[in-house]
Amino acid sequence: MAKSSARRTSSRIGLWLLLLVVIGAGAALYSYREPITGYAEVGTAYGARVTCSCRFVAGRSMEDCEKDKLDGMELVTLVDDVEARSVTARFPLVTSTTATYREGYGCVLEKWEG
Repeated sequence: MAKSSARRTSSRIGLWLLLLVVIGAGAALYSYREPITGYAEVGTAYGARVTCSCRFVAGRSMEDCEKDKLDGMELVTLVDDVEARSVTARFPLVTSTTATYREGYGCVLEKWEG
């Protein structure tokens, strides 16, 4: 009887510890969400604007424009739309930003929703 009771107690302690770890991990992820989102929004805005200018003002190729990415922007992907004269920068699962070339203005970011 004593062994069975001890097993139940240790199982309950293990479940409580697991629950605390899960709650702690969730709280940590939530607290870092805002800075990650902020960095991702700035990185995609920079990438879209600079690459749009590179493509549609300077007339360089996408491959050549990729060289202009700053260190730390490895997760930002860039896609151009030649017909729309725009470039979209994406940070996976977080955000994307598009810059479009407008005659007389150069490359302009679309409005941010946030």
